[in-house]
Amino acid sequence: MKPSRLMLLTAVALLTPMTPALSAAAAPGDGGVPVSGTATAARPQLAIPDPGFENGGTGWTFGAGTGVGTGNSHGGSRFLYLDAGAGKSAELTIVAPQNGSYDFSAWIGSAGTGGTYSVRRNGSTVETITLPERRGYARYTISRVELKAGDRLQIAFGSGTAWVNADDLMISPAAPADPKVTSSDPEVVEMFGWAKRKANSWAQLPGTTGPINVDEYQTGGTGTAQYAASYWAGYANRSAYYSRDMTHQLTGAHILGLDEANRTMLRSFAASSTAAHKYFPVWALNFDAKTYLSIDYKSPDNYVREVPAVFELVEKAGQAYLWTGDQSYVDDPTMWNFYRHSTEEFIDLHNSAKPNGKVKVAEGTGNGIFAGAASYNEQDGDGLAEAGDGIASQYQAYLALATLARGKGDTALARKYDRSAAELKAYFNDEWSGSGSGADMVRAYTTSNTPVTGWGKENSVFVPMKQILDPGPRNDAYLDYIQEQELGPEGSPNIESTTYLPDMFFKNNRNDTAWTWMKKIYGQRELQHINSSQGPNGDYPEVSFTLVSQTVEGLMGITPDAANRTVTTQSRLPSGMKWLQAADVPIGTSTITVRHDGATKTKLTNNARRGAYRWEARFPGVHKKIEVNGVPQRGRTKTVGGVTYTYATPTVRAGATAVVRVTDRRDRCPCSAPSRSVRVRRDPGAEAPRQGGDHHRRCDEV
Repeated sequence: MKPSRLMLLTAVALLTPMTPALSAAAAPGDGGVPVSGTATAARPQLAIPDPGFENGGTGWTFGAGTGVGTGNSHGGSRFLYLDAGAGKSAELTIVAPQNGSYDFSAWIGSAGTGGTYSVRRNGSTVETITLPERRGYARYTISRVELKAGDRLQIAFGSGTAWVNADDLMISPAAPADPKVTSSDPEVVEMFGWAKRKANSWAQLPGTTGPINVDEYQTGGTGTAQYAASYWAGYANRSAYYSRDMTHQLTGAHILGLDEANRTMLRSFAASSTAAHKYFPVWALNFDAKTYLSIDYKSPDNYVREVPAVFELVEKAGQAYLWTGDQSYVDDPTMWNFYRHSTEEFIDLHNSAKPNGKVKVAEGTGNGIFAGAASYNEQDGDGLAEAGDGIASQYQAYLALATLARGKGDTALARKYDRSAAELKAYFNDEWSGSGSGADMVRAYTTSNTPVTGWGKENSVFVPMKQILDPGPRNDAYLDYIQEQELGPEGSPNIESTTYLPDMFFKNNRNDTAWTWMKKIYGQRELQHINSSQGPNGDYPEVSFTLVSQTVEGLMGITPDAANRTVTTQSRLPSGMKWLQAADVPIGTSTITVRHDGATKTKLTNNARRGAYRWEARFPGVHKKIEVNGVPQRGRTKTVGGVTYTYATPTVRAGATAVVRVTDRRDRCPCSAPSRSVRVRRDPGAEAPRQGGDHHRRCDEV
């Protein structure tokens, strides 16, 4: 044992349970969590009795040279230690109260090599992780451990060449979904496998009792509460999920089957959007889905809030509905009222600094995050009234509410919000963003109505990512500018901001650049995060969740509409990746499997036991021939986001597989070929053209 660790050995003492300093009920905020998301365990739940060793290691068996110490904890004030040298071990045995499948995680630091972290079931080893030398804490997980009621589970740590410390153990329910990726490129297979295991390890086990209001200043929190279905979205040294992080993680969470957590978390934010808060939701909630995180919430007039988060919550609720078809997203009054308040009263209440004519744009105060910031860029947000990430997110919120209104059967309201989106986009392109390009394009306005150009990190990146900027030369120049800034000395040092870049480039069909950023993010997973308390970059939850979604939404180009049983695919494979398959991707109540061979052939399997899907298989460019299951079909084209696609729409029955491929690429759309007489018919529900912009058409040669 090294004196520098400042340990106080407490292997036997301090077994009295910690008394909460403040009950959850005394904290501000009542998220109004629905029954489906409330942590009420009907049966005893699998639990670690002293996961942070604050009670001296209740239930643990400590061998010689091991125990509980102070001075080098990850959270709280105590941790488990093993001194240097072979043969030392500490072990916990618990009996499973019910059948289940679980992930087991622990924060571990090791000054040498050879240490071990193991999980055993009834005496047989399920998995052992051999620890590398890493003095700072990093998180290790053993996934998908199947247990039956009465099984004896052993969690054990073994010593190595130098000291080993462990702290803050956690049990997660194994991911309900288990999608699998295979490819000609082994890197994407490795990346996805790592990301899905890491992401699910952040899921909370509903019914677990844990601390609330934990942060870097209150490492023990202020009390305890029963956790709801939720997952970590934010710093790992805080007992909460954040709106900004959660919205970016939502699709990845769905792909892992964490739909109950998504619904519970979205609803908790929706419930916090009250008249007293002027319809801002709170910034972060504890894992009970009710208690506002105290470091970010002081009072109804003094709490962290940022404009883009309001609209991203609406946008992501719309995405959750498209992925799941869950009618609660349109039928739950708390959710529905939140959508309407966010796109109406909220904007009216926060729209005074900059005149925008007939168009309304939500604003921040310019007085910092505790007064309401215009942008996610907290380093450059003070003094801003309107910012690119705010107005771009507002645009997507309008589109999402149109989708949700259709799901509710309110076509008039859907048309209203489609018009609002179109008007806001036109205003942004014609006036708000100015006439400049690249570095000269306006990306914000101050409270004195002064336009701001140059590099704005999030309030630059969100503009093309949310696709409010019309496709064409200005959009292309801005993407080039963002890439140049991110690769230069002004690039974001925070991995959180970097995780948006693959999304932005995929949405703009820069597949090689998007894939390069995915590889860079994955390659930096072992580097220390900018927040020293966070651990390595890979232990920032957003990293793993977004790599999952960027594989499925980005590389695979899967876009669902579960309620209407339709799915669209578009290959976005980068150069050198010959083929990629994503199997068992959840949509609605079942799954699909999609394989792309380059950009010219796609196979889709409907894994459902009943119910067909209408599949729109898109291929970039204009092609003379398209085949469905080997049968030639008449080519149809549409232009979306400035890109022309050839597509087919086969119906894929339950249990069936369809293959669509294109050949003989043509340089011009048949509709524009002067040597042919053609009839152009727009498909129902197509994008309306704007000043020669996007159009959606079917071409029938006559």
